[in-house]
Amino acid sequence: MRIAVTGSIATDHLMVFPGRFADQLLPDQLAHVSLSFLVDRLEVRRGGVAANIAYGLGGFGLSPLLVGAVGTDFAEYAVWLKEHGVDTGGVHVSAERQTARFMCITDEDANQIASFYAGAMTEASEIDLRALLTGAERPGLVLISPDDPSAMLRHTAACRALGIPFAADPSQQLARLDGGQVRDLVDGATWLFTNEYEAALLTEHTGWSRGEVLEAVGTWITTLGAEGVRVERAGASPLTVPAVPGVEPADPTGGGDAFRAGFLAAISHGVPSEHAARLGCALASVALRAVGSQAHEVDPVRLAGIVERAYGPGAAEPLAALLGEQS
Repeated sequence: MRIAVTGSIATDHLMVFPGRFADQLLPDQLAHVSLSFLVDRLEVRRGGVAANIAYGLGGFGLSPLLVGAVGTDFAEYAVWLKEHGVDTGGVHVSAERQTARFMCITDEDANQIASFYAGAMTEASEIDLRALLTGAERPGLVLISPDDPSAMLRHTAACRALGIPFAADPSQQLARLDGGQVRDLVDGATWLFTNEYEAALLTEHTGWSRGEVLEAVGTWITTLGAEGVRVERAGASPLTVPAVPGVEPADPTGGGDAFRAGFLAAISHGVPSEHAARLGCALASVALRAVGSQAHEVDPVRLAGIVERAYGPGAAEPLAALLGEQS
């Protein structure tokens, strides 16, 4: 099954602060915060949620269709993505704005302070998804990941109109969306992705209980950091898949995107969600050990080994279509 990934495409500016943010925050001065951090390292990397996920899917040979908006400075990045199996035919190039920028500082406890300049992403709502999702290579699933809010709503409506299953990943944009918009993005999704904080924010914004969210979607996937992943469906007991143990993150940026790529790659081959979550956790563990969201390689042999070691002998067998037969 081919997958289209809509959302942000950006350049990441990743910095490391050799201390703890918490030590710099004075409880009696929080109304007058003025902080500057001298950082030890700056990494300029390719990023953006949709591009990161598409990169991972491309590594599995799935030729994902990337849909988003960029600036004229995207040419070199486009070549990189194409070389890694991504179809950039759905990318809109702005004549006026630069590609989005993500700027992030990480402290020694892996806490992060970040800002995001939307740039050309503000033009994503001009993309007509219906015109892209026709023909013989029509995707079997569309992932709606963080993007210009109006683009997210338009793309979701297009999926409903075309009868194409979609996955909702509102993520960071939950802070910008009102309750009605969040309900529009989530209702009817085959898959819903959040982390634990976003799950609480989603129920607060929508006014729905957890049960009502589960009634509105097919399956709710909640990443729990070092605790793994929770998989929930209406009428079924929640399932928790542990994270790969013993991972020392070099950079937490992009771990969630790598999980989504591994999970969706498995789903595209008809793999049950528990085993798909295991592959997602395995790919996330590889991404977390690299600095930059697209600095890791999708190596089937390595991933099979990680799955076997983390989840037991034979755990990679359900993933053979992606990772190869295991002896």
